[in-house]
Amino acid sequence: MPLGARGSNLTVRAMTSPALLFSRRALVGTAMALGALPSRLLAHNSVELIAGTYAREGGPGLVPLTAGPSGWVAGRPFDTIRNASFGVRASASGIRYLLDEQEKGRLGVYDRGLRRLGDFSTLGSDPCHAALSPDGRLLAVANYSSGSVAVWRVDRDTGRPMGEAQLVVHTGSGPNSARQAGPHAHWVGFTMGSKLLHAVDLGADAIFAHMLDPRSGAIVSSSLAYRAPAGSGPRHLARHPRLRIAYLVSELANTVTILTVHPNGTFAAKGIVSTLPAAFAGPSTAAHIALNSRGTRLYVSNRGHDSIAVFAIGADGGLTLLQHVGSGGRGPRLFLLVEARGEMLVANQRSGNVARLPLDHDGRLGAADHGTSIPGVVFLSA
Repeated sequence: MPLGARGSNLTVRAMTSPALLFSRRALVGTAMALGALPSRLLAHNSVELIAGTYAREGGPGLVPLTAGPSGWVAGRPFDTIRNASFGVRASASGIRYLLDEQEKGRLGVYDRGLRRLGDFSTLGSDPCHAALSPDGRLLAVANYSSGSVAVWRVDRDTGRPMGEAQLVVHTGSGPNSARQAGPHAHWVGFTMGSKLLHAVDLGADAIFAHMLDPRSGAIVSSSLAYRAPAGSGPRHLARHPRLRIAYLVSELANTVTILTVHPNGTFAAKGIVSTLPAAFAGPSTAAHIALNSRGTRLYVSNRGHDSIAVFAIGADGGLTLLQHVGSGGRGPRLFLLVEARGEMLVANQRSGNVARLPLDHDGRLGAADHGTSIPGVVFLSA
């Protein structure tokens, strides 16, 4: 389907991404945000996880979490790393790319000890998701409020974004006037090596496909990969590790769509399941989605119902609901499977705690305990 069908298209333009903090735009964007880190560093051998928080909800900054005998223990926060709603880590170097979600979005680059290596404008508002290409040479960021995606080349030696960032601006809207008056890019992910970047847009009810030159990072073409049901508000995409199947969680519809992945990067729906119990009638919005490492279980967080939905994945990629388990707090946003420890950790944004749910060998979840109190927690990462 060509771009422009059903009211959605894209505008692509190249823009320079400033690497310093001295421009007017950067100075405004870093108010209450990234500054020089204190001399103390995280002890790399003891810190196993990090938790990002929203400052406007009382978040203290980026919080290190260490594993103790009775659960996870919060360390002294890095109060200069604010509003870290998402981030990615380069597996080889350990360099982290952490988003500062604010009106003038920022991207902070940090080494293993969380010393800041650089700070960049995301060229948009409220960045909420990021992805590294499999070879680590490209970095993409989704700007939610401005409905745009920024793509940089990455210097493999320093880990810093370099050169010009290309900005893709989505257009389109949906029938939910309060949430879909315009485009809202919510997720990005590379596939086909580094040749294709998918972008899920909640406001436009769409998944866009951007073909890339993997060497230069240039976007050579853009198209519509999937048109979601009107008003469903697609949020995140999770790919199966072996099957040509992907799972699309829709925030507004509270559904997971099972998608067949075509070789050209487009998708076709083969089924839709609800993330909520059939008898539930209250307000709720779906949030995070993830698969276990074996590709046999799929998990979704429900904010409002305040639960984790657990699905069995069939041989053909189909889903069967196994259980709903309380999230251990209010407003579960992102969760993290820690399979080596047999647990799931859930960032409950509204109640301000990282709950722990036992993870059984069959992928089912046990009853949650309150876990660690962290105000405004929205992000967890190894």
